[in-house]
Amino acid sequence: MKRKDLIKKLKINGCILIRHGGNHDWYQNPTTSMSQPIPRHREIKESLAKHILKKLG
Repeated sequence: MKRKDLIKKLKINGCILIRHGGNHDWYQNPTTSMSQPIPRHREIKESLAKHILKKLG
């Protein structure tokens, strides 16, 4: 999955960017207070993208 597509889905679910890290950006869902790092690779493995969406969605 493309990184930009994953970020679009996260923003639709209400997630916000907390901070920029060295190799990852941290996003948080304010309703559940769950945080998750998002790698800065252009392509993210489908299994990792599903895990991130499940945890933050």
